[in-house]
Amino acid sequence: MSILVVGLSTRAMAESAVRGGHQVVTVDYFGDRDQATLAENLSLMRHFQLPFSAGGLLQASHRLDCQEVVYISNLENHPDVVDGLAHGRTLLGNPPRVLRRVRNWKTLRAFCRRSDLCFPTTLLQGEESDGMPAGSWLLKPLRSGGGHGIRRWSGEPLDEAHFLQRFVPGQPASAAFVANGRRCVLLGLTEQLIGRRELGAEGFGWCGNILPLSLPARHRAAVLQHVESMANQLTQEFELRGVNGIDLVISEDLSIHLIEVNPRYTASMELIERAYGLNMFSLHLEALAGRLPEWSLANQMGGPWHGKGIVYARQRVTMPNTDPWLASDRRDIPFEGDQMDAGQPICTVLAEGADREACWKQLVDSAGSVRQEIGDKPEG
Repeated sequence: MSILVVGLSTRAMAESAVRGGHQVVTVDYFGDRDQATLAENLSLMRHFQLPFSAGGLLQASHRLDCQEVVYISNLENHPDVVDGLAHGRTLLGNPPRVLRRVRNWKTLRAFCRRSDLCFPTTLLQGEESDGMPAGSWLLKPLRSGGGHGIRRWSGEPLDEAHFLQRFVPGQPASAAFVANGRRCVLLGLTEQLIGRRELGAEGFGWCGNILPLSLPARHRAAVLQHVESMANQLTQEFELRGVNGIDLVISEDLSIHLIEVNPRYTASMELIERAYGLNMFSLHLEALAGRLPEWSLANQMGGPWHGKGIVYARQRVTMPNTDPWLASDRRDIPFEGDQMDAGQPICTVLAEGADREACWKQLVDSAGSVRQEIGDKPEG
């Protein structure tokens, strides 16, 4: 019997599952061309002509007879939908009661204060006066994901869908770990690519990751120990299970600030799998059964560097024949004739380099090749 995988984009997790010998059926928005070669897929866009929504994913999932279900981004923001997905099925992931706590900004804020974790000052509706003057604050959606909708706060009153978080300068990073509800094992630490115009992103929009995170050699062990301790504290408090991620900012003084918790498979895990030979889907299932791997990230922090970049359209484009893309280091491949508006993702490009700069250059060059092939002209 196949395992149902549901989320905005399920291709990376489907790849991991198939590589690990598991059979899956997927429901997501895009239904990318390369994904169709991996598993049966229902796409909200292709099969239902629906915009992406959590409710739409739930509706589509009712079409499939699967006894087990895994969810990914951004269903962590919709515990009621996760509850619906699990009706009559075994939920392979953090249950709704965990999501309601760990994705509640007031609850997370209180825990970080009690635990002395670095967490940017966070203000909720009705607390805006504590944030004046407005210049150093970010306005964020409560149902955050991928940096979408984040902007500098200009001082307007908060509504019930947004909150404020003080901007922390430093290196955006993400950590991935696998947990059994009591303790966890750190699997990877990556640089987050945010708002990179070379990839067509803007503002605070996420557009990829580079693994490993470049750290001064003399501080590497201390940073890894700090991040793993933070992940263990979160695991114990919120009873996190399976694979999870946390978003971080590392300041110049190497202070490590927790930005948010992602209690599900995250985008950086694809790179961890490629670099370290781990199978994230299998690790997820093993951890849900209480078993954690014997694994030390400290032994894996050298090169080569691995990167993924999300290439965003700069103008409205129509996709040409993408047959040749299937044999390249491109993923999330659209079909011939698909139309992408400015700001929409075209595809993912993957790269490998001897150092961080070589990896980044390959990502930029690959994004440039994609644009040239589809006629997506540079800005200006």
